[in-house]
Amino acid sequence: MAASDRKAAKLTPASRAAAVIVALGADHASGVYQHLKEDEIERLSLEVAKLNRLTPEELSEIIEDFYGLCITQKVISEGGIIYARDVLERAFGKDAAANYLERISKSMQVRALEFVRKANNKNLMMMLQNEHPQTVAFVLSYARADQASFVISSLEKEIQLDVIQRIAKLESVSPDVVNIVEQVLENRFADVISVDMTEIGGINYVADIMNHTDRTTEKHIFDELNKRDPVLSENIRKLMFVFEDIVNMDDITIQRFLREVDTQDLAIAIKGSNEDVKDILLNNVSRRARETILTDIEYLRNVRLKDVEEAQQRIVNIIRSLEESGEIVISRGGEDEIIA
Repeated sequence: MAASDRKAAKLTPASRAAAVIVALGADHASGVYQHLKEDEIERLSLEVAKLNRLTPEELSEIIEDFYGLCITQKVISEGGIIYARDVLERAFGKDAAANYLERISKSMQVRALEFVRKANNKNLMMMLQNEHPQTVAFVLSYARADQASFVISSLEKEIQLDVIQRIAKLESVSPDVVNIVEQVLENRFADVISVDMTEIGGINYVADIMNHTDRTTEKHIFDELNKRDPVLSENIRKLMFVFEDIVNMDDITIQRFLREVDTQDLAIAIKGSNEDVKDILLNNVSRRARETILTDIEYLRNVRLKDVEEAQQRIVNIIRSLEESGEIVISRGGEDEIIA
């Protein structure tokens, strides 16, 4: 890949959109603006203002990519995924066609089900509370992970596990299934996606849901899932981080997140944890801090399990937040090999 292509590829989607607007010229760009919402115009105009100077080669690469995406969306709309794949492979080659199809399919899915992702958590729960677990699983597969975790936490315990398993095993949905959901929920949903086969759900998505779920719900689901489907349970755990995984972290990482943890939370979390977690946490604080924590633990009496789980969850949230910001790296399931 040429240097100019590498630079263009590193631009954010918003910056690439700004480059297309610049390439169109003022007259055509104003026509595009007429079809955008006010906040979209503001964001796009800001990106245009921030856009660094691009070489003709870089601009050409961006325009060609934009053209490919436009063609992909057009042939999908006209003939469906199978027809589109055949046309695109002939026009752009197999690898480029696969790339365009993946990007357009994802964007169409989000756009078609945007109403679910924007729904109020409580309203979404009210809509789904009396539905069949398969319908709940289907809808939650299009929801944000935090929405899905709220709904699942609010369901009856015997239903929670059923929904989780169904989401994990969802891979693709045909138009017939989508139409059934539309008919059942026609007064609550609109514009359900009509692409021939759209990937939804899956183990990765379940792991994301569980990462947003409270400790009580998380523990119940995994306890029951270990009995019903231990392989699935283990596969989900490998993709997420739970409090007990602290034992797999290195000392420097532990010391980093402990700087953000409230001392009282740490004492309560340790009181309800196993000896391995307790030892590794206490070994990564100063002697003075360790003595203070042990004293606090000694005086903690009749601590509710719910309080312990909430304290542990707050610590896990700190760890996940630091990982998302890039300050720490969490190795999962032996797949992420870290080289010092």
